[in-house]
Amino acid sequence: MDDNQKLINRVQLVLDVCVITLSYFLAWLIQFELIVDETTGKLPFSTYMSALIFLIPGILLLYYAFNLYTSKRIQGRRLELGNIIKANGIAVLVFFATIYLMRETDFSRNMIFIFFGLDVCLETLVRNLFRMALMNNWRRGINVRQMVLVGYSRAAEEYIDRINQNPQWGLKVRGILDDNVERGTMYKGVKVIGRIENLNVILPFGSVDEIAITLGLSEYYKLEHIVALCEKSGVHTKFIPDYNNIIPTKPYTEDLLGLPVINIRHVPLSNPFNKMVKRAMDLVGGTMALIVFSPIMLVAAILIKLTSPGPLIFKQERVGLHNKPFCMYKFRSMEVQKECDEKACWTVRNDPRVTGIGKFMRRTSIDELPQIFNVLKGDMSLVGPRPERPQFVEKFREEIPRYMVKHQVRPGMTGWAQVNGYRGDTSIRKRIDCDLYYIENWTVGMDIKIILLTFFKGFVNKNAY
Repeated sequence: MDDNQKLINRVQLVLDVCVITLSYFLAWLIQFELIVDETTGKLPFSTYMSALIFLIPGILLLYYAFNLYTSKRIQGRRLELGNIIKANGIAVLVFFATIYLMRETDFSRNMIFIFFGLDVCLETLVRNLFRMALMNNWRRGINVRQMVLVGYSRAAEEYIDRINQNPQWGLKVRGILDDNVERGTMYKGVKVIGRIENLNVILPFGSVDEIAITLGLSEYYKLEHIVALCEKSGVHTKFIPDYNNIIPTKPYTEDLLGLPVINIRHVPLSNPFNKMVKRAMDLVGGTMALIVFSPIMLVAAILIKLTSPGPLIFKQERVGLHNKPFCMYKFRSMEVQKECDEKACWTVRNDPRVTGIGKFMRRTSIDELPQIFNVLKGDMSLVGPRPERPQFVEKFREEIPRYMVKHQVRPGMTGWAQVNGYRGDTSIRKRIDCDLYYIENWTVGMDIKIILLTFFKGFVNKNAY
């Protein structure tokens, strides 16, 4: 299996060299044969082609750095595409910097941009065709990794389920070894074929490519012995922990002076640099939003004053970062009411408390625009889990597991739950699942994606009333 993977990587490397060369040559043809540009024809063809001597190894090193030569069993198409774009983007920036430092003013910048687009497209196409060929072989049983699971548990069943759902991974479970389940017991085509001590018989023959340890929690005392057996035979071993009900999220490990420590939840925004980047985005984005939406906010303020007596801005206590309360601003969309009445219940469809202009503002989310000031103050972020009132936080923390995790980041004006339709009178549990996904998978790109999606399907929502 290792030899096969090495061969696959070598083939992929050769294909990458061919694609880079072809993309570069096509870019030259497009720039100098199809596009008439008298300002970029001063350098000879040989000068342009000589740049490939440095460009090809540079891009290949970037591909290696971005894990583009890892097994296609574990790297999905979207991740691969993202890494191709990143690697080529960095290559182009370095190339531009190099010709700038060399004061090579005659080298066509347009050609490099064309090369970037062509290389990303052709690289993606060729890699997907190569992937399809590999997947076809895996489905036919060629280059399939043979596995044995050690331990019958929920983890074993879930692992088998995922392997069955993804035949393109090229994994085949030959059986399960367990001390507590009767031999012959079957789960979705996979049998219990013996006891754990049978590893002493199976491993020496070399007929198994991988061992996956899927012990139940009560049998973890056997781990050391099983790992020692597997390491002695040299077979690749992986551990699939049976803690889904205990740690149902994305944990990560760190080395504490040689002591491995498992952190229950990965929160990218706990990193100081990520916090700084997100706060800078909030300040810049909040300032731009204030400028763009100022006319709408001015019209909304005038209509509120003309149609309903009472204050222009409605202030309400919400729970924010680290469970600290803050005062959230909204345009007032209801008739003025006593605080005890306001806290008593949710807003419902056709709520008589909502004013005429308030219905329109709530449906179009215009009433949320004053929260831009919350963003600039630092109480909120442009993107994040929506904040809730203290009384409902106390209610949900008892009813919904992991509800309080959402307070590990700043609340947002919009969020992953909102752009997925979970807003207003929708499932709180599904909303929390979206919030947790956002918290654990945050990136700058994800924030930008949510902001763009908000413009298309986040402002107007049928559940906003």
